[in-house]
Amino acid sequence: MNRKKRICFLLITAFVMLLLTSLAFAEGEDEAVKACKTFYKTAWALLPPVIAIGLALLTKEVYSSLFIGILVGGILWSGGNFEKTLTHVFNDGIVKNLADPYNVGILVFLVILGSLVAMMNKAGGSAAFGRWASGHIKTRIGAQLATIALGVLIFIDDYFNCLTVGSVMRPVTDGHNVSRAKLAYLIDATAAPVCIIAPVSSWAAAVSSYVDDGNGLSLFIKAIPFNFYAILTIVMMITMALTNMDFGPMAKHEKNAKEKGDIFSGMQSLADEAEEKANPKGKVIDLVLPIAVLIVSCVIGMIYSGGFFKGENFVDAFSNSDASVGLMLGSAVTLIITIIYYLIRRVLPFRTIMNSIPEGFRAMVPAILILTFAWTLKTMTDSLGAKLFVEELVKESAGGFARLLPAIIFLIACFLSFATGTSWGTFGILIPITLGVFPVDDPVGVVCVSACMAGAVCGDHCSPISDTTIMASAGARCEHVTHVETQLPYALTAALVSFISYLFTALLPKAYLHLSLPFAIVMMLVALFIAKKTLVDRPSFDKEDEKN
Repeated sequence: MNRKKRICFLLITAFVMLLLTSLAFAEGEDEAVKACKTFYKTAWALLPPVIAIGLALLTKEVYSSLFIGILVGGILWSGGNFEKTLTHVFNDGIVKNLADPYNVGILVFLVILGSLVAMMNKAGGSAAFGRWASGHIKTRIGAQLATIALGVLIFIDDYFNCLTVGSVMRPVTDGHNVSRAKLAYLIDATAAPVCIIAPVSSWAAAVSSYVDDGNGLSLFIKAIPFNFYAILTIVMMITMALTNMDFGPMAKHEKNAKEKGDIFSGMQSLADEAEEKANPKGKVIDLVLPIAVLIVSCVIGMIYSGGFFKGENFVDAFSNSDASVGLMLGSAVTLIITIIYYLIRRVLPFRTIMNSIPEGFRAMVPAILILTFAWTLKTMTDSLGAKLFVEELVKESAGGFARLLPAIIFLIACFLSFATGTSWGTFGILIPITLGVFPVDDPVGVVCVSACMAGAVCGDHCSPISDTTIMASAGARCEHVTHVETQLPYALTAALVSFISYLFTALLPKAYLHLSLPFAIVMMLVALFIAKKTLVDRPSFDKEDEKN
């Protein structure tokens, strides 16, 4: 620990020296403009997220790490000019992102959902569901499979998935001593990976919007069988749940949960604040009804934002929907209905219901703060031309490696999504480039689009600054960096198998591309078998774990 602190101190000191040095040479606006041109559309544009992610993984402190990354981006953009750095970071970054209507809608959805969870806990709905589940779900395997099943069923939107599955399944997994780190992984692995292979989802709508001539949804459906990372993540998750297998840092958290009943591995500060004394009048319906109303309301809200009630058909309305507006309106309607229902049922007095609203807000403050910093960090990279740098890199690769392009695009999408924390931004950069190289009806082009989507989800899955990763941590009430470091070995395993599968696809004739998915699934099972034999079943595993 002392060594890590020293390293952290040295990095922060180096950053301060960089700041002072840059301020020293930046004397005026001309120098700032020259410096901006020097760093613009170069590999330097990716330095801010690299610093932020590296510090977050090293220090396990995400707020300061993100802010340092933001400051580095501001310094590079301004050429070290103090005034321009401050205005760019705060005015162009934090304030502008908090004023963005889409972002505000997501934040309102977060606050309302936090308030709903606080009310459901106080009403006794969560406790009642936990009691019911304990009588029907008898094992840890059953608890994990039930979490996976619910995550797969809620495929409409990843934000909605993370927070809903978390609030519903926490009592169940806690009752069977499933660690919060494992719950966060199960939530995250059934969020973006499920949404990206569901034709009726906000993610399908986003991907379809990048394809001209109205062929977006058709291309999305054709690409599903080649979206190896998403499919393999689901296969991996189910296999590990059935075999009760874990490796890497997750194994230690699961061991603490199974043997000591410590689902937080000592991090009790993130326990649910609203889980005080469960209302004895609470029933399962007090949890199920608000969740059911939330699902229906959010779906209606999304198709409303897409023009369904103005004459558009359901598919087109969903494709054109605004997830932010839909989720915000749906959650607001649910909040009103839930308040009225609880008052009629007399499970909560009006004052307690009103007190739950600020409590829910407080519970979501960490997620809101991390999301705001993550959005601002993306603004920094955008202002430095990171998208244009990656676009040129892909175009240069496309010429001489046409058959290997799926594997190349997968790697680039992984890195870009990891560094920027956004899948949708990665889609917007790479899908138009891919369709510029291959026609829409070319099977290799379909595989390339799949590789782009798979890589974007993979990078998003690994990145500590990804909004979906942040939401999964919030949904499970798990420390964010703990969720990232325990999930990373699993995500990298699926990523490696996906990359090999895209290389295998490049060797197949176009008529036999359908064989690539069975190959990928077999490879995934083989990789898990090897991991079990080398990392879990080896004799020294338990001894090493005890020492640590």
